[in-house]
Amino acid sequence: GPKCRMTASPEDLFAFLDTHAIAHQTHWHEAVFTVDEGADLKAAMPGVHTKNLFLKDKDGTFILISAEAHTQIRLNQLHRHIGTKRLSFGSPEALLELLGVTPGSVTAFALINDPACKVRFIADAALFTADPVNFHPLINTGTTAISRADFKRFVAATGRPLEIVDFAALAE
Repeated sequence: GPKCRMTASPEDLFAFLDTHAIAHQTHWHEAVFTVDEGADLKAAMPGVHTKNLFLKDKDGTFILISAEAHTQIRLNQLHRHIGTKRLSFGSPEALLELLGVTPGSVTAFALINDPACKVRFIADAALFTADPVNFHPLINTGTTAISRADFKRFVAATGRPLEIVDFAALAE
């Protein structure tokens, strides 16, 4: 049915970051839909670039994974490592309803749209190997950088645990 709750805008996100004293820098650009499309952009922005996957398991548990852009994630095996049923991609409808973003704009920052913590969050250990960490600011025409320490603070500010998985080790 109709919803009264408006999903957050990039401006709302930046206000949330400011409220939690998280420094952020955003670079605006043409829409980027794939990791490859953003290559030249990434060369201009230091730090770790990310890919973000919205998944659900057979029991209806929703999971957001933020991984380093080139990390290999084997979806057919991942459920064994994170204690879920078999995983598939969540629908665009569920993504919009739960995280307030569309498929090209999936980002860890969308966790601010899930105050009830219906979506479990898992971060790639590789995100904590360099500074800063880069994510879309809820839309894919921007890239927002925050420090890895502030990324941990951001996740805590959304009211959920930070689960870290070393996807590179799982892929070996």
